[in-house]
Amino acid sequence: MAPGAWHVATLVEKRAETATAATLIFDCPDWPGHRAGQHVDVRLTAEDGYQAQRSYSIASAPEDERLELTVERIGDGDVSPYLVEDMLRGDALELRGPIGLWFTWDAAGDGGPLLLVAGGSGVVPLRAMLRHRAAVDPTVPARLLLSARSAADVIYAGELGSADGFERFTTYTRATPPVWTGYSRRVDRAMLADVAFAPGEQPRIFVCGPTAFVETASKALVDLGHPPTRVKTERFGPTA
Repeated sequence: MAPGAWHVATLVEKRAETATAATLIFDCPDWPGHRAGQHVDVRLTAEDGYQAQRSYSIASAPEDERLELTVERIGDGDVSPYLVEDMLRGDALELRGPIGLWFTWDAAGDGGPLLLVAGGSGVVPLRAMLRHRAAVDPTVPARLLLSARSAADVIYAGELGSADGFERFTTYTRATPPVWTGYSRRVDRAMLADVAFAPGEQPRIFVCGPTAFVETASKALVDLGHPPTRVKTERFGPTA
């Protein structure tokens, strides 16, 4: 199906990730498939006919059986509070997609090394890439730098642990866990110099998060010698 088609998706499971974020797992029988890093439009229709539409990154890998979205609740939002707090198993919504070809990674075609830099819920499409890597070629060297306010704000905290060929680095910007010896500041050039692959290794780089975070991280990576064409970015705001 064309990306412009709307699909009916039924919620089969919901899993809390943090106090404000949840992963929603959908059954979508006519889903055409997607690439790791793409997103969808979600449309909700109220009983009085009012419609609200938002875009969310796909959290699941192309190889996963069901489509997953991880949503962070925005306090005054029209869509995210319903998805995170009110939507129940068996409820349905409409999805349009997959959307976006620039911010995608294919393990077989693109290869690595793979450098992922995430701010908050910007980890969602990067988690899809890591799941895709695990399913297709877990030998691809990969590193994730994740910035979060505190340990309680880390999405997928129990899933994204370092393993053979994959390293996770975390920095906390507001509160650190007890006996923490890692980073405790906003992502900057020095931190990226520590974590990133050398430019000569020609890593595939993906940066996702709030606009200011993405601008800072991507500029620092280019300043460190990484070609701008290899630093792919995706930004989001309160209603994106």
